[in-house]
Amino acid sequence: MRRFSLWLRGKPIVADSVLAALLLLFEILGVGNAHNKFAYLAIGAVLPLPVVLRRVYPRAMAACTLGLSLIASLIGFLTDDRADHIALLSQGILLYTLVAYVGRREGLWYGLGLVIDLMLSIAAMHKPAGSDIIFTVMFYALCWTLAEFIGARHAYDTEVAARLAVADYDKERRAHDAVSAERTRIARELHDVVAHAVSVIIVQADGAKYALRRDPDAAGQALTIIASTGREALRELRRTVALLRTEHAPDQLPQHGTAGIAKVVEMMRGTGLAVELELTGGLDDIAPEVSLGVHRIVQESLTNTLRHAGPHPKAWVRVRRTDSDVLIDVTDSGGVPLREPGARIEGSGLGLVGMRERVAVLGGSLEAGRNSEGAWQVYASIPLQPGSLE
Repeated sequence: MRRFSLWLRGKPIVADSVLAALLLLFEILGVGNAHNKFAYLAIGAVLPLPVVLRRVYPRAMAACTLGLSLIASLIGFLTDDRADHIALLSQGILLYTLVAYVGRREGLWYGLGLVIDLMLSIAAMHKPAGSDIIFTVMFYALCWTLAEFIGARHAYDTEVAARLAVADYDKERRAHDAVSAERTRIARELHDVVAHAVSVIIVQADGAKYALRRDPDAAGQALTIIASTGREALRELRRTVALLRTEHAPDQLPQHGTAGIAKVVEMMRGTGLAVELELTGGLDDIAPEVSLGVHRIVQESLTNTLRHAGPHPKAWVRVRRTDSDVLIDVTDSGGVPLREPGARIEGSGLGLVGMRERVAVLGGSLEAGRNSEGAWQVYASIPLQPGSLE
């Protein structure tokens, strides 16, 4: 049953089609009260149709419902048929849809249209207005209240899902960084092993060349050292290369350039963090290591903002490419850590340290702290041609 519920939640048209079919069934059952049964069925068969696509095109379907209601009133007036269309309950369903899935402003405009439609319908049908107005107002109020509750729940679930996505992404990123750090350590160890072995071999080979005729024993000893050093270096090389054979999956690597920065910003916006992004200059053709450095600084800075900038955090991200370097400026609204239980995403406290180390490896500089306006600011400069790590 739960699997069916989850499947149905992912296919709104199916559930809404069932709802529209129920409204159509009620219309068929109520045809006996109609004076002109053909006209009643004709308009009754069309009235439920906007419900089918109400969550796909909510604004358009709300407008269609209002239009169909006006047509129903006009047909009833022309045929002198005062029978009520039960399918007009779709008006309340569309009001609920607009408030819950689009916004209150659209719901208010639609509600005003419903009031006008109700007045025109009562005037055209020459029916008592009191009971109809009371029932309709109570029905619409119920639809609005339910929409407010469901909409708030959807917004909460969306924010929680976005925060969990950020936490998962941050966890994967930290795991990737840990593996990268280990690979860097292995690469340095490999460099040390090979450099040491090659240096010894070169020195001994030069010595053996000079001692070959004058002191054959010394030359033989040098060749023995060369052979043993080469074998040891080969063993170390094989052991180290074995650790490097497994590659990262491509989807675990961050996307470079403007697309990668935009992805991070969009993900942070989903958590409720208001972010303004400004990208200047060509950022898609810079070196991959520089692009990765920019990506990580923006990501770590926004993550820190989400953790520490208060209950309604805001951030401004500006990345600008100059002739010689890339400038990153991330400023937030300041504030204090959140106090609500479970509201913070705990970190290791090494974010700034990691950013400084990354920028230093790339030959750049990073400054972090409160500016003159009291806001927290991270400012980094990374050269377009990163320094050598040799």
